[in-house]
Amino acid sequence: MIDRAAMRWTGRDDGPEPEHFRWHHVVNAAGADAPAAIIGFASDEGVRRNQGRLGAAEGPLALRGMLANLADPEREVVDVGDVVVADADLEGGQQRLADEVGAVLARGALPIVLGGGHAVAYGSGSAWVRRDETWGVLNLDAHLDLRQAPRATSGTPFRQLADDLEAAGKPFHYSVIGLSRPSNTRALLDTAERLGVEILYDTDTGVGSALAAAQALLAKVDRVHLTLDLDVLPASVAPGVSAPAAFGVAPATVLAVLRMLAASGKLGLFEVAELNPLFDVDARTARIAARCVDEVVRHVG
Repeated sequence: MIDRAAMRWTGRDDGPEPEHFRWHHVVNAAGADAPAAIIGFASDEGVRRNQGRLGAAEGPLALRGMLANLADPEREVVDVGDVVVADADLEGGQQRLADEVGAVLARGALPIVLGGGHAVAYGSGSAWVRRDETWGVLNLDAHLDLRQAPRATSGTPFRQLADDLEAAGKPFHYSVIGLSRPSNTRALLDTAERLGVEILYDTDTGVGSALAAAQALLAKVDRVHLTLDLDVLPASVAPGVSAPAAFGVAPATVLAVLRMLAASGKLGLFEVAELNPLFDVDARTARIAARCVDEVVRHVG
């Protein structure tokens, strides 16, 4: 269930001809059956529970605003609206998001989910756990987000998905690119080893190694849940996140992975997490987040 209906997008208008169109023209003209659908998850309740910097609930609106003036992505994209967690009921919001993502998947379209804290990933992922295909998660992130906790946080989504898949008798295929070793405890790394998680550390991540890691996951699954936590990027590039990265992965490497996954024919879901406009500088984080979404939409197979 959507809590906040999609608003009309606004932006620069250089003329009525298609060659002048921008994202806002495309989204405003899109029909409900568009091949890609934007769903916002306006929540930082998971970040609050995880003792992070609050403000990610404003991420979906900031990201839409930055997308609006980018040139026509040459693909129809509809904006469905936002799931809003305004009452601390993160679990209810995650279920509403799962329902919306599931509806988009059911009609054969690509969900593009805009967070919000990384608790968004459990809401998104819960939609495909129910499906027959073999799915895997490729997480561009400085953190494993495999914590076990009494209730959901921004640090638990992939542990929750692992538990749900185990209960359903399905394999857990999870790869993380750009992991920061100092930002993950020994306990989290032990959990990752037990669950068979494939890890590529930030210090080892270049274009070649990142593409190889992505290709290894693609070979095992039918569909990929591609999740981009913006804290995988250097703090100089993405200061507007809950936990800025001291090192990070170069933007060119991140874009190479996004393009390859988009063009693979196996991309089932794309989401962006942890955009926090309250801590952004000159909208740097929103700008690169918008560029990442644009690249995926342009290259999706």
